Amino acid sequence: MNIKEKVLIIEDEKSIAQFIAAVLGGQGYETIQARTGKEALSMLSSHCPDVVILDLGLPDLDGMDVLRQLRSWSSLPVVVVSARSHERDKVAALDAGADDYLTKPFGTDELLARVRTAIRHTRTASGNGEIAQKGTYTVGELVIDYNKHQVLVRGENVRLTLSEWRLAALLGKHAGKVLTYDFLMKELWGPRAGGSNQILRVNMANIRRKVEQNPAEPEYFFTEVGVGYRMAEGEQTP
Repeated sequence: MNIKEKVLIIEDEKSIAQFIAAVLGGQGYETIQARTGKEALSMLSSHCPDVVILDLGLPDLDGMDVLRQLRSWSSLPVVVVSARSHERDKVAALDAGADDYLTKPFGTDELLARVRTAIRHTRTASGNGEIAQKGTYTVGELVIDYNKHQVLVRGENVRLTLSEWRLAALLGKHAGKVLTYDFLMKELWGPRAGGSNQILRVNMANIRRKVEQNPAEPEYFFTEVGVGYRMAEGEQTP
């Protein structure tokens, strides 16, 4: 697997945030950090993380409020990391949509295991049929390799993030067809996704920057203005 997952660390204590970032970075994850709830909510749409690590004790908003707002439009995996150890706090977070709950202090191996599990659940979740696609899809100098989870241009892996990969893979699966913004949002971020499609536009901009020779005049990933996106027609091989 050559996908580089992006993890958003929402933690106001700088030393803890840096520790988590160092642990994840040592395992090949890309990390970004938010110190407040408002900053986190902004970064969720503008930076398109694949996984969220959320502390509940933030200086401006309670972490539970951040979780509820995220769950109103996205099924993005969230691992809560908190000093709150009471059973009712864990139950409340899980009921609000957290995928896992880790109590401080925690070990590095346990943290990594929880993150891996959250990512694995995302890849195998029902409704994300593009993950099950096999073989390759080729158009021009671009190849989507579904077996290796890679997008290659002129033989080189362009190293998409997990969210970018899922968008490219889904468009490749339906190449030649226009997929609406609403359809893409629900397929990639769950049935509760809706409202702003900013997260979708950011991912597409990143894909084009990595794949297209001239992102302003794309050869592979086209925008149908006001409707959605379309992948150029090519050839599917088993």
